[in-house]
Amino acid sequence: MMLLGLLMVVGGIDQNAVDKAIAESVAGWNAGEVERFMQVYSEGADTSFIAGDGLVRGKAAMTARYREKYDFADPVKRGTLTIERLDYRPLGRDYALYIGRYTLRYPDGHSASGPTSLVLHHEAGGWKIVADHSS
Repeated sequence: MMLLGLLMVVGGIDQNAVDKAIAESVAGWNAGEVERFMQVYSEGADTSFIAGDGLVRGKAAMTARYREKYDFADPVKRGTLTIERLDYRPLGRDYALYIGRYTLRYPDGHSASGPTSLVLHHEAGGWKIVADHSS
C-alpha cells in the first residue's frame, strides 16, 4: 500500500473512492431513498445479489426486492444502516473486493448484522457493485 497525501491507493485502485461509494449508498438507506441507496449497483444485467432467500439478478429486480422487504418510508421499519469495512483488496484492473459487516439498528433496540462481500467494478459512473453476497 502507498499513502499519497490523503489518498489511499492499493494495487493502483483508490480505496477511498470505493469507501466513498459505499458511504453514499449507506446515506441513501438512512435517508429512506431506495434509488440513492441503489446508485452504487451496476446497471449490468448480470449484477447479482445473494442472501439467505436466494439469488437476484439485475438492478431493477434487486430494487424491487429491497422495496418489498423494507419500508423505506418508515425509519422505524427500515432501521439505520452502518457498514464496517473488514477487508479490501484489488482484483486486477478496475475491480475490487470489499468485505464488511453490515448492521441494521432499529429504534426498539434490536439489530440485524452479518457479513457482506461486494465485488466492485470501476465504470464510467464510478465504482459500482456487480456482485453482492450478504448473510
